[in-house]
Amino acid sequence: MWRQWRARLGAFLQLDEAPWRTALALAVGVFISFTPFWGIQTVLALVVATLCRLNRTVTVTGTWMNLPWFAPFIYAGALKLGALLLPELSGFAGMSAWLLVGCTAMGLAAALITWAVAFALMRARRQRRQAERDRASRHAA
Repeated sequence: MWRQWRARLGAFLQLDEAPWRTALALAVGVFISFTPFWGIQTVLALVVATLCRLNRTVTVTGTWMNLPWFAPFIYAGALKLGALLLPELSGFAGMSAWLLVGCTAMGLAAALITWAVAFALMRARRQRRQAERDRASRHAA
């Protein structure tokens, strides 16, 4: 299983797009994964990726990074965060607002972290591969 995951990650890191665009597509997917729209997150990711001209595969991959068994913890945290940010609300309408605000805040934080890590990894890998190519061309000459 670990080898499959590494192979997929390696293929993902070798995309021809600019690293910042690939990282952005992944971050958008992660943001969408934090939304409370269970059941349509994949469709939502496809629509957003198409409208924003992002890599659809990478965006959906980001959406699927938030696994179902994490959902109770994420939504409980989102409710608590939302309640901290909007303490004057109560009842069902308040809980809905707390969930939406909390999910948005947590999704933004996760997306920013995802973008920074993915961009750094992809850029480092490209620089390392370019250095290897440069060394190989110097040795060939």
